[in-house]
Amino acid sequence: MVIRVFIASSSGFVAIKKQQQDVVRFLEANKIEFEEVDITMSEEQRQWMYKNIPLEKKPAQGNPLPPQIFNGNRYCGDYDSFFESKESNTVFSFLGLKSQLASKAEP
Repeated sequence: MVIRVFIASSSGFVAIKKQQQDVVRFLEANKIEFEEVDITMSEEQRQWMYKNIPLEKKPAQGNPLPPQIFNGNRYCGDYDSFFESKESNTVFSFLGLKSQLASKAEP
């Protein structure tokens, strides 16, 4: 499965742009395969994202904002959840991936 990061390329919110960049940079730096899905370019993808975020993770008002992170069709979380996992060094678990340390071959 591929990590999918739902973003909004035309967001007017600087904070959202920075959060999206933070997620993408982390994935690139750690050589984690991922796909960016731009919800501003596809109504179908935007609706899919909204529909597949668990009810308990949706905001009380309005729609969930990007970035939203999925592993295939499994919801991982939003930026706050990603940031918490990064701070506690549990991003691979958050993403539903095996740690890269565990997957490296021993000499």
